[in-house]
Amino acid sequence: MPIRSSSARWQGTLTEGSGTIRTGKGGFEGNYSFKSRFEEGEGTNPEELIAAAHAGCFSMAFSKALSDAGFPPSSVETTANVHLDKTDAGMTVTRIDLDTVGVVPGIDDAQFQSLAIGAKENCPISRLLSPGAAISLNAKLS
Repeated sequence: MPIRSSSARWQGTLTEGSGTIRTGKGGFEGNYSFKSRFEEGEGTNPEELIAAAHAGCFSMAFSKALSDAGFPPSSVETTANVHLDKTDAGMTVTRIDLDTVGVVPGIDDAQFQSLAIGAKENCPISRLLSPGAAISLNAKLS
């Protein structure tokens, strides 16, 4: 399997400095700063990129699970909300809330929910993050 990489460059102090984050193949490049990470400043931040990775991974895993069960989806749209909280250990990603909506012809809600839970437990990014952060799932069949 391929190895994926991204890079970051930071210049200056923690609170006054700034940086850029770039994915390995150049599909995304964004500015980040103390304000974009810990306040509401413009730019991206590591937690937002984790949210994007988790939403993308879950959507693909859920699509595969649905297709394998005989219900190929028309679409799966997922939002991941990453919670960065101050704990005794310092700033920590404590929780990730996945909200997904699937357009899946022919499936009933019980099977949809079961497959969504399985995708949450088995997507590689969930498996990476779940030992340190609680992951919730709200799955809606549209």
